[in-house]
Amino acid sequence: MAKNSFLLLFLLFLVLVLSLFSGILSQYELEELTWLDDKDDEISMFHSQHSAMRKCDFSSGKWVFDQSYPLYDSSCPYLSSAVTCTKNGRPDSDYEKWRWKPHGCEIPRFNALEFLGRMRKKRIVLVGDSIMRNQWESLVCLVQSVIPMARKTVTYVGPTMAFHAMDFETTIEFCWAPFLVELKKGPENKRILHLDVIEENAKYWRGADVLVFDSAHWWTHSDKYSSWDLIMEGNSFYRNMHPMVAYEKGLMTWAKWVDLNLDPRKTRVLFRSMSPRHNRENGWKCFNQREPLEFFSHPHVPEPLLVLKEVLRRMSFPVSFQDITTMTALRRDGHPSVYSKFVSQTGKQHLGDYKSDCSHWCLPGVPDTWNEMLNVML
Repeated sequence: MAKNSFLLLFLLFLVLVLSLFSGILSQYELEELTWLDDKDDEISMFHSQHSAMRKCDFSSGKWVFDQSYPLYDSSCPYLSSAVTCTKNGRPDSDYEKWRWKPHGCEIPRFNALEFLGRMRKKRIVLVGDSIMRNQWESLVCLVQSVIPMARKTVTYVGPTMAFHAMDFETTIEFCWAPFLVELKKGPENKRILHLDVIEENAKYWRGADVLVFDSAHWWTHSDKYSSWDLIMEGNSFYRNMHPMVAYEKGLMTWAKWVDLNLDPRKTRVLFRSMSPRHNRENGWKCFNQREPLEFFSHPHVPEPLLVLKEVLRRMSFPVSFQDITTMTALRRDGHPSVYSKFVSQTGKQHLGDYKSDCSHWCLPGVPDTWNEMLNVML
């Protein structure tokens, strides 16, 4: 009888312990689900932000003064002397401290290690004219400071120059091709622009993981400074083709090459819109400008931009369009002007004797913003 009573008490104790343990497990499971819900919220927030960035119109916004800029200084060893405006004697430096703020979103501050981590074992090629060279120098200077001196180098092959981040196995190249299609010397040393020939340039683009193109300035040079003597299409020569007709034909040759030769699963392609010049008044429109314009009373859409958008629209390959034209047009303060060469104290008394460059950009400066935008788009 006593034995049966002991057994009954033991069973009652066991049921009580199991019920308590079951309650603890239930509470633990509840906390676990709550934690998972929290993480899901964070993931959802990340995807929402990422989606918002993809939908954000980077081309619409304003320039805001930011003392935390620039992201590097003019001592970067990869800068051309023509864009190191501070070294060349430019007395002001506020042009280095303006950050682009799109309406409705923020462009994240460029993080070199994060960028190189994502671009590990990748080949990035920037193709175009001297303005693209401007952007290449900016991008190299944005990343190079986190790489030890012995683990970075620059090599030159044909029309290309390539910065190598060895530990990341990342290459950032610039390829000179201002028309994208080919400009060749013909009889009597005539410069012949071939609107339907591209392979001599394009062979340097093959195998890239990221391709960024620009082409506009050389198509729009005035008659006095025309970049070609003759235009050739097929077997026909032309002397007086409208520049925008020629531009569209050249872009269509490029578009056909991209459509036929690149795989969107392997190569990301972006086309940056034209960088505006402030060359009116014989190149002195940008001289002594110290801050950006706030807005345009009569916004102007350049004709090359309309042509480019139409060509991209007709392509089957998904090319990302990077529109920097309007935001950059506000920055007449960002050009080298007379400070594309060293100006001594004596020279500053005779600035009218210097040529004013209102096409290229001081570095650090405006192209850094293009690359912060490029970083987001990638």
